[in-house]
Amino acid sequence: MKALITIRTVLLALLLAGTGSLWSCKNELDKSPLSNYVNETFWTSENNALLALTGVYRGNIQMLAAPGTGAEFSATDWWSYHGLIMLEVATDNAYDRRGDNSGINQLTNGNLVATNAYLGNYWSASYSRIARCNYFMENVAKTPVDAAKVKRMTAEARFIRACQYFYLSQTFGSVPLVTRTLSLDEANTVTKATKAEVLKFATDEFTAVAGDLPRAKDLPAAERGRATRQAALAFLGRAQLAAYAYNDAATTYKTIIDFGDNLIDPSYPSLFNGTNEASRELIFATQYVKDLAPNAMDQHFFPAVNGGWHLFNPLGSLVESYEFTDGTPFSFTDPRYSATDPTANRDPRLRYNVLFNQQTFQNIAYITHPDSTRSADQLTTSKQATRTGFGLRKYNWDGLTGDLQNSGIDLPVIRYAEVLLSYLEARLESGAVDQALLDQTINLVRGRSGVGLPRVTVTSQTQLRTILRRERRNELAFEGIRLWDLQRWKIAGDVLKGDFYGAAFPNAKNLRKKTATTNDPYSRWFVTTKNFRVGTDETWPIPQSEVNINPNLK
Repeated sequence: MKALITIRTVLLALLLAGTGSLWSCKNELDKSPLSNYVNETFWTSENNALLALTGVYRGNIQMLAAPGTGAEFSATDWWSYHGLIMLEVATDNAYDRRGDNSGINQLTNGNLVATNAYLGNYWSASYSRIARCNYFMENVAKTPVDAAKVKRMTAEARFIRACQYFYLSQTFGSVPLVTRTLSLDEANTVTKATKAEVLKFATDEFTAVAGDLPRAKDLPAAERGRATRQAALAFLGRAQLAAYAYNDAATTYKTIIDFGDNLIDPSYPSLFNGTNEASRELIFATQYVKDLAPNAMDQHFFPAVNGGWHLFNPLGSLVESYEFTDGTPFSFTDPRYSATDPTANRDPRLRYNVLFNQQTFQNIAYITHPDSTRSADQLTTSKQATRTGFGLRKYNWDGLTGDLQNSGIDLPVIRYAEVLLSYLEARLESGAVDQALLDQTINLVRGRSGVGLPRVTVTSQTQLRTILRRERRNELAFEGIRLWDLQRWKIAGDVLKGDFYGAAFPNAKNLRKKTATTNDPYSRWFVTTKNFRVGTDETWPIPQSEVNINPNLK
């Protein structure tokens, strides 16, 4: 919410200090005198209510109070840059430069344990937001404002709370379902609801609040970032897909489409580099503001030669997923493939999303070849540089100048492209598909003027499922939903097992191999081996620190 998020939230921080975390420890909960004192005099104006709502939207997302004061080294929220983009590292799309022992790499490489720090971060972020939402809803009606405004603000808080329960149901599964502010004793003895119950709660909430939220076309520019009816319906569609309720999901997504408020933007890269944040394709996005509420993702993601830490490294398996420009699948043996320029003759989204060896970024050559010993971005296992030979182009804007920890680029959470592809999936899995449906969905996405891939004409369910899943991967790369897709399709055990490679460097002297005698037929840099454990890693364990406090969570 671009306009709201710029309001300073010092007073709100005091107001909600007593409900910042339900689960961590007694010290975080035992602050009722402070919160009660503020609560007696706080709910006296619409402006104060909006301040509180700003805090609900912000949650625990780390937004730097001043440029250069720090960076987000782990997830502070599902919608923070680290929590959203870095979750792709737990898939076949990317790798964390910090190595196999990085907590986010370990989510799916066969080494996940209950003491993993990322589990605690996502858990705390979710329940902190839930606590803020509950507290807000219990108090906002005290504000002397129009009932319609209270109704809308309440719907926004319910939407945000439902989003948290959606994420929790899809990762941790069975979790506490808390819908009111808890006492300390209650918080430390709460029991779990089933995954189905949690997902149903989220589904019912999205359904209930959608009608109380404005449509995108009616949202004033000054309120950009606040939840709309389309945002609630898009998350409802996600929840229905997660429950395999394909007919319901199709109806939900068709409602968004029939509104006609959204569209596929002709410019794909502008949706992620801060130059087109009012696009009608963006249904919901995390709002950042340079100088006032910025993020430090450029510090983490920029190449070393540009002053970045290069934490995020696309994997070769994603690069190899992008088709040739005529729509045929990629192959290393195809004469159109070029080892020196893998983007040649390929889906334009590949060069929009991934940075390659010898390409130019901010007028500086990005050199990752393992034999280029003088390059700051040389592919090694020791430099603070790439671990795959690839860099992140998406979200990294050539035009950014100054402090890399002072970015105002927003993060898309849901785009209209996802709505169209999800609608096609729901229809595909629930019945027949015809050309008109393809042209209304996947071909609109592939056919945006900045991409221009050939139309899909395949209607066979088996063949189209393969095409559609590849399209979701390529279109939505690095947007934080790949892991959910793999789990929902029940293929994580197949996809996240085996060896993973980076860029190909034919004839390189310093090429990393899995073993001294192993030779990759395409001369690719060996990155890592994943061993996703079927039957174990589909559901994250509840953080051990939480179980230690409350054995009911075991």
